[in-house]
Amino acid sequence: MLRDFFRDSGFSVDFEADGVRGIARTQTELYSLIILDIMLPGPDGFEILRQIRQRSRLPVMMLTAKTARFERMMGFDLGADDYLAKPFYPEELLARVRAILRRSAVPAGSAESLQAGDLTLLPGTRNASYRGKHLDLTAMECEILEQLLRSSGRVVSRDQLSLHLYNRPASPFDRTIDTHVSRIRRKMGEGRDLILSVRGTGYQLRSQPDLVKT
Repeated sequence: MLRDFFRDSGFSVDFEADGVRGIARTQTELYSLIILDIMLPGPDGFEILRQIRQRSRLPVMMLTAKTARFERMMGFDLGADDYLAKPFYPEELLARVRAILRRSAVPAGSAESLQAGDLTLLPGTRNASYRGKHLDLTAMECEILEQLLRSSGRVVSRDQLSLHLYNRPASPFDRTIDTHVSRIRRKMGEGRDLILSVRGTGYQLRSQPDLVKT
């Protein structure tokens, strides 16, 4: 049903029903995005995602009936870009897929650099580093970090981030953005304290970025 829905929406879609064939397909074909169910015959979605992340930053949308926080955290920890629990409306999935594809598109010819102290992000290539060490961020994490850098010194609310990323306000019970910010902090190591939590509101990057054109 989803294959037909996405084809009717103008996408070119391949479909595999088990983990072994799914992994093989990702190794031989070039895709813009993978929609990945967790409950699969053979290797489950978590194992497939783990193998994908060993060699690629290809955007991955997790699609599953598992709604427990543990499963959501595991998916994000393994590098999922987004997570949608069943049941859902196909139109919501389509909107999220389009948002991921928009975020993962690399602007051509952009050499802009955003800097805040020892933290640097090149939005045009989605490369980030802290004190010269590369940060292996997903497209979603790069997008969130870019918004924080561009608003450095000011509080960015969860609603602002959600509207930018998903074109909708944040749900009171959706902790997806908080999970991504937590992952960014962990990857920054000693620089984690640059990102401040503003209770009940959102997040703030402590220092003003320098915009550098090269």
